[in-house]
Amino acid sequence: MLATQDTFCDDDLDRMMDNATAASNFLKAISHEGRLMILCHLVTGEKSVTELEDLLSARQAAVSQQLARLRIEGLVTPRRDGKTIYYSLTDDKSRRIVALVYDMFCAKR
Repeated sequence: MLATQDTFCDDDLDRMMDNATAASNFLKAISHEGRLMILCHLVTGEKSVTELEDLLSARQAAVSQQLARLRIEGLVTPRRDGKTIYYSLTDDKSRRIVALVYDMFCAKR
C-alpha cells in the first residue's frame, strides 16, 4: 500500500517504477497503427496470419513484424496448426484497452 501524502518508502517507489515501465512498454507496443489494428481484429477472436494480411491489406512480412513485437510484449499468443499460425489475445488487458480506444475514437456519438 502506498504511503500517505508525498512520502513513499523505497519499496513503494521501486514498485511504482516497475509499474510505470510495464505501462510504458504496453503503450509503446500499441502505439503503432498496424499493431493496434491487429489487436482490434483479434478482439473478435483468433486469426491466422493470412487472415490478418487480408484484413489489413498488408504484406506478410509487415504483418509478421508487427505480430513479433506484440508477441515479445506478451500481448498475443501464437498457436500452430500444421503450416498455419494462429494468433489470439494473451489476456483481457488488450481487449480492455482496444474497447476504450474504440469508445474514444471510433464509436458514433
